[in-house]
Amino acid sequence: MIPRIFDRLEDYIDPKRALIIYGPRRVGKTTLITQFLKRTQYKYKLDSGENLETQDVLSSQNFERIFAYVGSNELLVIDEAQHIPHIGMGLKIIVDHCPNVHIIATGSSSFDLSNKIGEPLTGRKRTLTLYPVSQYELKNTYSPHEQKLKINEFLIFGSYPDVLTSTYREKKIEYLYEIVNSYLLKDILTLEQVKGSKILVQLLKLLALQIGSEVSLNEISTHLGIDVKTVARYLDLFEKTFIIKSVGGFSRNLRKEVTSKYKYYFYDVGVRNAVIDQFNNLDVRTDVGALWENFVVMERLKKRSYANIYGTSYFWRTYDQQEVDIVEERDGKAYGFEIAWSNAKKKKEPKDWKNAWSDTSYEVVTSENYLDFVT
Repeated sequence: MIPRIFDRLEDYIDPKRALIIYGPRRVGKTTLITQFLKRTQYKYKLDSGENLETQDVLSSQNFERIFAYVGSNELLVIDEAQHIPHIGMGLKIIVDHCPNVHIIATGSSSFDLSNKIGEPLTGRKRTLTLYPVSQYELKNTYSPHEQKLKINEFLIFGSYPDVLTSTYREKKIEYLYEIVNSYLLKDILTLEQVKGSKILVQLLKLLALQIGSEVSLNEISTHLGIDVKTVARYLDLFEKTFIIKSVGGFSRNLRKEVTSKYKYYFYDVGVRNAVIDQFNNLDVRTDVGALWENFVVMERLKKRSYANIYGTSYFWRTYDQQEVDIVEERDGKAYGFEIAWSNAKKKKEPKDWKNAWSDTSYEVVTSENYLDFVT
């Protein structure tokens, strides 16, 4: 089993605040909880938000029913809590009136769970986000040399826990298809507004073929035959269910900066490859540069999340094609990073980036030095 960043959940629980764990389906949230429950001394109740009876009780706002549900337990764990209407109010009642009860709730769709817990649990929650296994976590399992030796596998199959621990190529591919077809779209398809998966898969394929490039919603709308507002809504749902991550354009008000479009990256490159049915080795692929950019962007996001590096990420491009792949704005300074799988020496600092502001830096992230950036 690969050690995870939040393996010791006991370090994060507090009876005065509910612990909310977000993350994609099959990323290891349930495993974290199972391992924690095996060693806890607390008397606990483990339940699922998909249980209709649980939904009825915790959404009732009936104090007597909720107290009876909690009973004499010292720990309440609810998996997939986003399925419970008004779950935030139910958890607030427990936090406020059951002072010795610890709460853990997990969710694979932040759009439902965050909306339902947001206001009721203000000041009463702690939030963790668990991603597919990160290079930041793997540094505790592999040496830097071993991590670099495995880079081809990471770029082809990604880093979902069961993919990393599978020995055979066929099993890795089978598992990735299962994630795409059975899990990632599940939360979206349960919404009344989305009736079928065909258009969603087509949209994901278009995004998978455009990683590292700015995406035009109008072009997607025309290609799929749906209106722009629907495209925007689906993209928002993809992001809130941890399938893709959007990155906006950085601006310091130069007239020729591109700021109106977004780039979209997949949280896991293995999932991206499954969407387009492409698991060929890197030496026969034409999309290695895009894969590498997606990989580095997301591994940096994981590191910043886990290491508490606060700030905002962007890309930067001008209409005359000067560009920087990642811009991190932290403490009033902009840090620029260009991502290069090959021809790194040709990646010169853009003239306008260098000359426009004094509070910027620039660095090229390559397959040789990337571990310094993501671990």
